[in-house]
Order: sequence, then structure tokens, then C-alpha cells
Amino acid sequence: MNLARACEILGVNESTVRRWADSGELRCFRTPGGHRRFAEGDLFALTETGPRHRERTLESAAMTRIRRQLHGPGAMSWYAGIEAEERDALRLLGRRLLELVSDYVSKRRRRTLIERDVDAIGRQYGEILRERGMPLLRAIEAFTFFRRSLHAAAKQLAERSAMSAEEAARAREEIAELADRVLLGVTAVYDAG
Repeated sequence: MNLARACEILGVNESTVRRWADSGELRCFRTPGGHRRFAEGDLFALTETGPRHRERTLESAAMTRIRRQLHGPGAMSWYAGIEAEERDALRLLGRRLLELVSDYVSKRRRRTLIERDVDAIGRQYGEILRERGMPLLRAIEAFTFFRRSLHAAAKQLAERSAMSAEEAARAREEIAELADRVLLGVTAVYDAG
């Protein structure tokens, strides 16, 4: 199968399939011209791996959406004023948060441990934003941007993976619970400051 067909089968974009192939998560073969080719059985096997695949797709979908919105036309005004070093720190926190959301929804780790880590990430976000002098209103604006992106990615994933209405509702509720914890961590730092 070529890259386009692989994307169609997996329900993800080309960059995601390339990344999975490059990381070894998905076997691929290279043509003499350097084009990727995938075994049909591998593609269908990956679609049947269940929740773990779904959650990785959630992470990927959310990151892609966030990146596109931050760097596209009409980028967020609060983002433009953040230094590159701080962006890197926020990006790392965001990736870690997406991993934790994935673990929480798929029940890969104990919830209490994940909740503790999410609380810490909320405080770290608050510390970075407060230290750079960002007003609380702008910090909340940034938070709501990321929360909307995560919610939209979760909705898209539910549609693509044919989750039942009950599964989709449970996943959105769990994501919202973690997002609330992040928001509380951010505001706690501002209150303490």
C-alpha cells in the first residue's frame, strides 16, 4: 500500500504515518525511488490494536491541531509574546500532559499518580507564565485555547475510530476532569504570587 492508502486506512495524516514508520511502530518498505510502502496486514493490525492506538492518535491529532493554529494565519496574540526558551518549556509540558491524558483515558497507570502529575504540570504552567509577566487573563486565554484543541481532537478521534457514544462521552469527561486540574494549578500559582 502507498502512503495515501495507508493514511486512509489508519485515519491519520501523512506526517503521522511517516513518523510511525520512522520510529518503527509501523513497518514499511522503501521502493528504489525512496517511497514508503506498507503491508496491508500491518495497517489493519494497527487499526485493531484498540485503545492504545486511539490514545496515541489523540496525542498526535491534538499536537497537529495546536501546531497548525499557533503557526498559521491569525496566530494567538498571547503566543507571539512568548520567548523561544519558554515556548520549548511549555511545549514539553504540553507533550507530557497529552501523554498523561492518554494514560488516564486508557487506564494505563493508576489515576491518583496521573492526577498528581497533572496537578504539577498545572503549577509549572502557572509558574512559567507568571514569571514572564503574563496577566492571569492571558494565561486563562492560553489555557482555553489548548483545552478547545484537545476537546476537538477527542471529538475527531471518536468519529474516526467509531467509538460508541458512551465511550466517547466517557473519554471527553475524563479529559475535561484533567483539564480542570491544570486550570486549578495555574490559578493557584497566580493566587500565591
